[in-house]
Amino acid sequence: MELKYTEEELNSLDKEMLIRLFLLQQKELENIDRTLQLVLEQVADLKRHRFGRSSEAHEPDEQISFMETDGKIVFFNESEAVAAEDSGEYKESVPCRKPKKKPGKREEDLEGLPVVVVEHSMTREELEELFGAEGWKQLPDEVYRRYGFTPAKVEVEEHHVKVYAGKKTDEIVRAPHPEVLLRGSLVSPSLEAAIMNAKYVNGVPLYRQEQEFERCGLHISRQNMANWTIQCADRYLAVLYDYLHEKMYGFHVLQADETPVLVNKDGRPAGSKSYMWVYRTGQMYTDRRIVLYEYQRTRNASHPREFLKDFSGICVTDGYQVYHTIENEREDLKIAGCWSHYPRSIVILGELPTSA
Repeated sequence: MELKYTEEELNSLDKEMLIRLFLLQQKELENIDRTLQLVLEQVADLKRHRFGRSSEAHEPDEQISFMETDGKIVFFNESEAVAAEDSGEYKESVPCRKPKKKPGKREEDLEGLPVVVVEHSMTREELEELFGAEGWKQLPDEVYRRYGFTPAKVEVEEHHVKVYAGKKTDEIVRAPHPEVLLRGSLVSPSLEAAIMNAKYVNGVPLYRQEQEFERCGLHISRQNMANWTIQCADRYLAVLYDYLHEKMYGFHVLQADETPVLVNKDGRPAGSKSYMWVYRTGQMYTDRRIVLYEYQRTRNASHPREFLKDFSGICVTDGYQVYHTIENEREDLKIAGCWSHYPRSIVILGELPTSA
């Protein structure tokens, strides 16, 4: 019910009643302010729908997932987010004047690329038909440049290794030839490198690579690609992993964190929770960074204890207690930092906060 007071009635009220009326009025103003703010937001949203730019780009949802583009962290919305990052598609401002192109930028972009010269000329007969015999002269060429792109091509490498045997001895010699990557397999170093680059650098799942190979007429199942990658990692990359692990001990500051992952096949029921432990050199070591991932089934303290057993220095972590448990066991290890409030999605991408 709305209350109305005359000036005389207000003069006759005591102090306590005036305070109650003032607080009641303050609460009413807060409600009006919230309602007005909501109305303004709705009006702005309606204006965006009616007059704003029409686009198929998705609005960023609440999923905390990031990618890096030109040194900036942007939402992981595939090509739409990257295109919007460049074009300002999400911005609702008046288009500004296009900045001047930096002189020599085109030459800088083309520098170092191989050049294939394609000549276009006319025959002598065609020129004589236009100008008459000896009625023409050649001017400097008109030159324009375009990027040429050759899609990936697939071919079968058939290695013929010459075999020789002595006429008077039983000795058999084979001509020098490259070692096979995986004996009995059709995979080559160039093919496995392309699979690993697509999967772990460009984030292309194996099933999509399988579809792409099918379009090229190459029948490679995702199971084969997975087996090749696992075997090559165990046979060749494990040596590099151990080398980098050893090199980590030469740094004074490391960073560590662990994040849960769901694994379907590791001897347990599908969807069982495991952990990916991430160790990296401090963010300040910009010229030689090392980032190593270690898969473990549990979050037990024994895993970082084993990984950091020969490290002496400072390890920057979140507030998880196991790190401090290890610190209390050793005198040469210092645990620093407490960032448990950071989103785990950042940790999944291997980007830990900057060390002190």
